[in-house]
Parts: sequence; C-alpha cells; structure tokens
Amino acid sequence: MDGGRVPEPLVLADQGFFWVGVERQQQPYGLLAGGQMFVGYQIPAKRSHALPVVMVHGGGGQGLDYLGTPDGRPGWATFFLRRGYAVYVVDRTALGRSPYHPDINGPLGRPPGYEFMRDRFVAPELSPESYPQARLHTQWPGGTDIGDPVLDQFMAGQGPSMADLARVHADMRRCAAALLDRIGPAVLITHSAGGPFGWLAADERPALVRGIVAVEPQGPAFAETPGGALSWGLTAVPLLFDPPASAPEELGRKLLRAPSPDLQDCWVQSEPARQLPNLRHVPVAVVTAEASWKAQQDHGTVDFLRQAGVPAEHIRLAEHGVHGNGHMMMIERNSDDVAALVADWIERSTAAV
Repeated sequence: MDGGRVPEPLVLADQGFFWVGVERQQQPYGLLAGGQMFVGYQIPAKRSHALPVVMVHGGGGQGLDYLGTPDGRPGWATFFLRRGYAVYVVDRTALGRSPYHPDINGPLGRPPGYEFMRDRFVAPELSPESYPQARLHTQWPGGTDIGDPVLDQFMAGQGPSMADLARVHADMRRCAAALLDRIGPAVLITHSAGGPFGWLAADERPALVRGIVAVEPQGPAFAETPGGALSWGLTAVPLLFDPPASAPEELGRKLLRAPSPDLQDCWVQSEPARQLPNLRHVPVAVVTAEASWKAQQDHGTVDFLRQAGVPAEHIRLAEHGVHGNGHMMMIERNSDDVAALVADWIERSTAAV
C-alpha cells in the first residue's frame, strides 16, 4: 500500500507454470524424470517492459521468497508485475516444487535450525560480535523469539540443499540454458546461493542474458562452502575463460587486502587475469545490504568480476538511502524500497541492450 491507499487490482494477461531441464534416469525400479526445475510465470495485461525478469532464490529457500513476505505482504514478484514486467519465478532443482529424491539428486545437507537462521538472517543485531555490520540491522518484519508467528512462517519455507555444490551448479547451468531457450532474452535476479545461476546462464547463453542483478551472491571468489569450493572463482563447475583454463588450478590467486577495517580480505586472480568473454557485455549489479554479513565480502565478488572484464556495479543499499537490511532483503519491512532500486537499475542499464 502507498499511504494507506489500496492498490488497483492486478490484471494478468497470462499465468501458468512449466518444467525445464528434465532428464530421464533409469533406476532399478523404473525410468524416472529427474533434475527438473519448476518455473511459474505471470504476465501483466499492461506490460511496459519487453524484457522479462527471472527470479532465482538462494540456498535452502524456494521461489516463494519472491512471492510474498512472512508477515503477509506482496513480494518482489508482485512489485515487478505492477511495474509492467513479465515475471518468471523458479524453484531450483530438488527445492520447493522441484521434487527431490536421493536416488536421483544425491544426499542433502542438514536443514537449517532456528538458532542459525536467527543469527544470520532474522536478528544478527542480537549477536553484534559476529561481524561489525550486524548492529545496524532493523528491518526484520516480525519478532525474533521462538514462537513468533512471522518467524515460524519464514522457517517453514526453509529446507536443506543438495550436499554436492558442483552438482548443484551443473543443474543450474543446464536448467538456466533450457529456460532461456524457451522464453528468450531476460534479466536475471539471483540471490545468495542462487547467484551462480546468473554467471552460468550468461556463460552458456550470453546472447539471452541481458542483465544480472546478483543480490548478495554466493562468494566471494574461491570461497569454501559446506558443499564444496568455488574452485572456478565464482562457480564450482567450469566457466569459459580467455585464455582457456582446463583445470581450476590454472587460475592463479592473490589475496586482495580489504579497503577498510570492517571488510574482509578477498581472493582475486593473480595477474595477468583470465577474462570471462561471455559475460563481458552483460550489465551486472551486485546488491549488498547494510547489515548483512555479506557487507564484508561482496566487494570481493565485484573485484573478481571487474578483473575478468565484466562491467559490474556494486550497489550498497546504504549509499542509496536504504538502511537496516540483512541478507533476506526481499522479505524485510522495506522490501519495496529495495525492489524499486533494483528495477531502476534494470531500466537504466538495459535500455540500450
């Protein structure tokens, strides 16, 4: 709502869903469909932007991270629909509405607990010693105590991810290419562990990715994660580099000192750095919240991209007057303010693309 005014009804020209990336896998008990990614879409009757947006969730989340907030407000999908965009929201392989079975997808990691999620996403300000920016967090839309209904709604949608990061990224690449082949050119909005989806999609279909908004993407470069390392810089599976690299070990590394004391030192390539030719003409924005732990790290992802010839901008929300957000900015109290900033960047950066 705007000043208490009820918005006009949202009128759609079309909506529906489909699956991409289906692989047939033979098991002892039959031929199965596996590896698929769910895609739900809505197209507004008053469409004012030719390029659709594809929204890709993070870690153990689901596409519902963009559909609504745990306190019951419309999510980013509705914001962009009202702004005149066709919107595609995915559930990545083995998450949300994309079925999981260990025979097809392999083992899962552990599901996230209340304590971990509260410290990382919900109320980092209660543990200000964890990182310097934590004390700035103010935008969680509910309570922080166990039993709070908003917290329960948030936790109900969180689950474990596949344990093998390389397998996760291989699924991303395959499904991203299949989705773009079906819908054509698009802008990708990715979040957190969904961030590699954007780099892999642009590497696989450079002509069809017209922009990437990477909201606190997985990283920084060469980071170790519970499922494996980002051994290819920003991904756990190969990207096309120039000069070519046949193994991750061929990517030399050097530690770049942090530009200020409250940031982390991050790895980039040693010089001369290999380039990412398929991302060279793709506008990229890395969006970082003021009070997230990623505020310490995202500069490292931007440095890696720029060094590899990618035109990456770093949008720190606080520098645009948007304060108090954590990692889950798309569901926090001021989610529409963040969405507006993202939409403005897309319209400015893709006008001539």
